[in-house]
Amino acid sequence: MIETYSFGTITIRGKEYTDDVLIFRETVFSWWRTQGHVLNPEDLSKIKDDPPKTLVVGTGVYGRLKIPEKTKTFLQERNISLIAEKTEKACTIFNELPRPRAAALHLTC
Repeated sequence: MIETYSFGTITIRGKEYTDDVLIFRETVFSWWRTQGHVLNPEDLSKIKDDPPKTLVVGTGVYGRLKIPEKTKTFLQERNISLIAEKTEKACTIFNELPRPRAAALHLTC
């Protein structure tokens, strides 16, 4: 599904994206967080009612996206496994996971 990733750009099924993306139920959404480099539960509203088995979070090239405890709790309460890695590695992991899966990918820092 994810074909290429480099700083600020990701190609998914032949389409290039330059904004952060949320991939859920095989659909790609532009994704913006309420608090810059922090992943809050409200940033994951698309996945809360029909949770995937796993959420892969791409924390950026340098790993600057932070995941606070309240977000980890939000995911645990919905039985969603969390995998958080720098975005390049997160893309590889996401491609290898069985469905249902989701990815929240920060494309820059």
